[in-house]
Amino acid sequence: MDALVNQNGDFLIGPDYLPAPEWKFVPGTPQGTVSQFILKSNDSKYYPGIAPDASGRVDPKNPKTMILKTHAQPWQRAITVYIPAQYKSGTEAPLLVVHDGPKLGSPDTDFAHVLDNLINQHRVPAMIAIMIQNGGGDMQGSERGLEYDTLSGKFAEFVEHEVLPQLEARYHIQLTHDPDGRAAMGCSSGAAAAFTMAWFHPEWYHRVISYSGTFVNQQWPYNPANPGGAWDYHETLIASTKPKPIRIWMQVAGRDLLNPNVMRDDMHDWVVANHRMAAVLRKKGYQYQYVFTLNTGHCAPKVRGQTLPEALEWVWQGYPLPQR
Repeated sequence: MDALVNQNGDFLIGPDYLPAPEWKFVPGTPQGTVSQFILKSNDSKYYPGIAPDASGRVDPKNPKTMILKTHAQPWQRAITVYIPAQYKSGTEAPLLVVHDGPKLGSPDTDFAHVLDNLINQHRVPAMIAIMIQNGGGDMQGSERGLEYDTLSGKFAEFVEHEVLPQLEARYHIQLTHDPDGRAAMGCSSGAAAAFTMAWFHPEWYHRVISYSGTFVNQQWPYNPANPGGAWDYHETLIASTKPKPIRIWMQVAGRDLLNPNVMRDDMHDWVVANHRMAAVLRKKGYQYQYVFTLNTGHCAPKVRGQTLPEALEWVWQGYPLPQR
């Protein structure tokens, strides 16, 4: 990916990977702070908590959905916050929302090094990063599945109204309301959630990073308006909608997922789904970069290790940076 930070289009990398130097602590580089706090479901108006009783089965009357029973299950999740050393009190900061954030007691300090180095090198703005732990589970009927795989603006609204105000109050910071100064990032269903935030609320988010995006049919409960779940993005939604001001960096692996559950609806091939996403984004004239990684699987750490610094730099292209 050398020298690709100013280019759009489709790219092939691998089969070998090296961690980018930006992951290393660099003496003398201003270091941001990393801290955590807890959110609980009993304080949420959006998500009271849900979990499946057991694995579901395909609905014989509708192969695009599953029959399953769920029960109420409260959640609590860690919110990990990175504040750059360059943040000036009283100013509005750009922000990056990261899905599937770390659990309490295990903050991702390596990611903080990446941001420290990129900010210090004036390659990205001095952004505040908010890493939100998922609500639990990894299937239809789970809290994570409900939040990440549902095609609606609800999860972005949860972040906007229940997560971000907590940050501003706890850390005495101000976050920008300019959508061009807001990005969302994730892997797997977290990547689909990042795109969904920008798709349903482009007045809040313009920038997206997607690793092994779950642009497949994982949505539950079934929604007849979007019967294919996130598969509908590349099947109908993007093609039939006026282009939105979304800039997206996306990746899929050569050995990514295929039909990981009982559904056989021809809408569960991650590679095909991401190829189709790239094709329709290109046709509609979106600012996108699509990276196909050889010799890797789903959400491979070595891919993130090599590509994340350049992905961040690419997705923030066009945003004003401090002068050197």
